Amino acid sequence: MPSLLYLVKQLELAVRSHLDELVRSAGITALQYTALTVLERHDGLSAAQLARDSFVTAQSMADMVRALETRGLIRRERNAGNRRELLIRLTDEGRSLLASVAGPVRELEERMISKLTAAQAADFRHSLITAWQALSRYV
Repeated sequence: MPSLLYLVKQLELAVRSHLDELVRSAGITALQYTALTVLERHDGLSAAQLARDSFVTAQSMADMVRALETRGLIRRERNAGNRRELLIRLTDEGRSLLASVAGPVRELEERMISKLTAAQAADFRHSLITAWQALSRYV
């Protein structure tokens, strides 16, 4: 029987592959999509926090921020409380892009859990959150 860590990684790889296909038409990658959805939930993050919440390195995030800013999907602005810090915000264009792929992404999630009952899907979500919290130093 495969380990849970192996199964979680296999699921992550399958989701990322399908997600890459879905968002490619919008001109972004699955990693960029993840960063944009993080900003959709928590607008005005530092690059370091966005990197942590998006599961990428600070260097990868620096490159991603430049690419997303060039596309007009995000903007950087000075933090009023700490003028040395730049905060990253989602633009209206970024919100529109996320809205344009929301349906297909929702369908992918539905497909992923289609063989589960509603109770199993709720348990699965709860179990994933609990497992993530057990390993996360940011919670």
